[in-house]
Amino acid sequence: MEQGHTLGNLRVKSAMRRQIVCLEQVKSIRHGINTIIKHKINAILIVTSDHHPAGVVSKTDIMGAYYANLPVDTPLKEIMHSPPLFCRAEESLETALEQMRANRVYRLYVIDENSKELVGALAYPDIVGLLYQYCHRCPHSHLNRQHQSGKSDAILRFKVRDLMTPEVKSLPVHTTLTSVMEALSAYRFGAMLLTDSHAHPAGVISKTDLVLTYMHGVSSAVAADKVMSAPVHSCTADSLLEEAIKKMIMADIHRLFVHDGDEKTIAGVLSLSDAARGRSGSCHGCVSSRIRIDDHG
Repeated sequence: MEQGHTLGNLRVKSAMRRQIVCLEQVKSIRHGINTIIKHKINAILIVTSDHHPAGVVSKTDIMGAYYANLPVDTPLKEIMHSPPLFCRAEESLETALEQMRANRVYRLYVIDENSKELVGALAYPDIVGLLYQYCHRCPHSHLNRQHQSGKSDAILRFKVRDLMTPEVKSLPVHTTLTSVMEALSAYRFGAMLLTDSHAHPAGVISKTDLVLTYMHGVSSAVAADKVMSAPVHSCTADSLLEEAIKKMIMADIHRLFVHDGDEKTIAGVLSLSDAARGRSGSCHGCVSSRIRIDDHG
């Protein structure tokens, strides 16, 4: 019998965020960057003067403007992707996740089936956050069982190696920001690992770092180590998925670089997108034939 997963009984409205951050298309890229940083989001819904959805501007689009050397006062309509992609609040979370995967997008905007109005937005971190809430409340979760002294733990739990991306690309710390942006675009990454002269992890440069650098007028010809974040957030491949997700949520980061015990040798990367695509909680107890997850939406 085919195994199910936690998302099978959940709907979009259970995970979506109800705040929709919008900007009119005549606003500047600078205004867009300030809005993204203020709200800690990865994209903005762009609307017309009469507030009809016109497109989406993401950190990727802003990075592209930086690469093209566009002035930060350029209107957002010049770099937006159109049209936005939508889903319905009542449809299954699984269907929405498949739509995101098929279109290679990070988010969908949510429409109420009856009123046809925009009621929310759904992104990979929202899905992971919902799954983590279920795991946190579940009596079988690793964190809860730690407090149940004397009870053995025979539950088969997901480890980071089960969902991580095993191939890691990196660049030397003295690579220019232009080269970093080229690599991020080529590999469709959200961040790039930077290594020192010994090929050891030295830092990470993300799209967030790049959009802030762009807004501050820094030339894309400068070396990546001038704006990178350090140290590198990492975990072992045998770490429990539940612990890794908690670490990302608590540190407000979107990825962990993975090693097999030696932090100087990175073997993979685990992102929130990877965790969402796993379509389950942190253990095999969420198989639909064993435990039914009710829709609390």
